[in-house]
Amino acid sequence: MGRVLLAAPRGYCAGVDRAVATVERALDLYGAPIYVRKQIVHNKHVVDQLERAGAVFVRELDEVPEGARVIFSAHGVAPGVRAEAERRSLRVIDATCPLVTKVHKEVAKFAGRGLTVVLIGHQGHEEVEGTAGEAPDAIRVIGTPEEVDALDAPADARMAWLTQTTLSVDETMATVERLRARFGGLIDPPSDDICYATQNRQGAVKQIAALADVVIVVGSANSSNSVRLVEVALRAGARVAFRVDSAAEIDPGWLDGAGTVGLTSGASVPEVLVGEVLERLAGLGFEDVEQVASESDALAFALPRELRLDMTAAGMVVPQLPHRA
Repeated sequence: MGRVLLAAPRGYCAGVDRAVATVERALDLYGAPIYVRKQIVHNKHVVDQLERAGAVFVRELDEVPEGARVIFSAHGVAPGVRAEAERRSLRVIDATCPLVTKVHKEVAKFAGRGLTVVLIGHQGHEEVEGTAGEAPDAIRVIGTPEEVDALDAPADARMAWLTQTTLSVDETMATVERLRARFGGLIDPPSDDICYATQNRQGAVKQIAALADVVIVVGSANSSNSVRLVEVALRAGARVAFRVDSAAEIDPGWLDGAGTVGLTSGASVPEVLVGEVLERLAGLGFEDVEQVASESDALAFALPRELRLDMTAAGMVVPQLPHRA
């Protein structure tokens, strides 16, 4: 019989919990449809479930009827998107993760001081697009240490660095060290931008990776933090690592000759999907489950202020958001 090393923490972070609960409570309070710009979080199961409940996901605001209610996703938006919502009289509920909002404020502060801001992140990711929109003329987006060399700036440039919140900690620091080597006056952010949940989940998968023959990460392909967990597991000693959206995607051939499977999930993954993977693994002979605990996620965020005020006015109880993972 094989065993499963189940990483903890895993799954929902406080920002995702808040964003998903925002859509759920908005549907309860206002009724369907509730429009949501982009995926509220990067998980197919969650998005499908909310669609069935009456959420309408759109790519851009021009798909939302004028005057309708719209929720901004956890990944944040550029100021131009907020201005467009105001022009079209949309009633906005902002579910941006507070840790992403923190990075937006840091961009504005550094750009306001006349600094060039190097944003380490993935071009095209919604969080990066929103963050860069705070000061597009001052931002330079790079994704790897090699891209530092292509920056068109003198060695004495007045420059600061910030990061997308869901990156690999180790890879990001390699990029920062390359920046420091090239730009002697580089200014650091006041605190870490890579969020606590991303760091904790990467730390947890490192603990199980070297002990497992196979690591499985539950998470969607467009979830940056889930994809990073696969990469971190491989660098930490896992022989092979796979990302799956659901238990149905597990190939029994992956487990041939394996005695131990490591299992974790990205920060936008509900625990029910992990439970289904555990059932699938048990059916394949991996019945012994051992939880391997690392750092604890002792954090929760309140629902957006706009929603809390309307819930209170309607006589609804405003919930405290427990961490669901």
